[in-house]
Amino acid sequence: MQDQENPEVIPQPESDAAASASASQAAAAPAEPGLEEQLSATEAKLAEMHDAFMRAKADAENIRRRAQEDVSKAHKFAIESFAEAMVPVRDSLEMALKVEAPTVESIKEGVEMTLKQLTAAFEKNRLVEVMPQQGDKLDPNKHQAVAVVPADQEANTVVSVLQKGYMIADRLLRPAIVTAAAPK
Repeated sequence: MQDQENPEVIPQPESDAAASASASQAAAAPAEPGLEEQLSATEAKLAEMHDAFMRAKADAENIRRRAQEDVSKAHKFAIESFAEAMVPVRDSLEMALKVEAPTVESIKEGVEMTLKQLTAAFEKNRLVEVMPQQGDKLDPNKHQAVAVVPADQEANTVVSVLQKGYMIADRLLRPAIVTAAAPK
């Protein structure tokens, strides 16, 4: 309607954007075989990557399963070494009970030999005694004070050991039971 009211308005040629769109459509028509080749190459690469991903996922699952089996076996057989070391101790005790007429000296000798076997079994399996000395500083990580008594020594030190403790490697199995010196 504007054209009819204003006869001097002359229709303009296509704008530059419309011209370039027409040119790119014309150029895209002959390039379609290249796009199809790129698409098929990309799809092939995608399939290859998907296959590699699935293999990696399966490998990770196998590693996780094997690790679980290893942990399960470790829990199941963790004490095997200690049990092997304890069997000779039991054998010695059973042999001592089979003696017909034991003497005090033979019993003492047998107990000493059995204690040596037991000590060797403890050492082999890293079971270490916790045996504080009188005057040692009270260590709540290794000692359990069951009484505080007046003593002529520094406060919070060991006065006497009622029962020795044990550690496995760096882990406390049983604290040493001690009496401690009271503050003055």
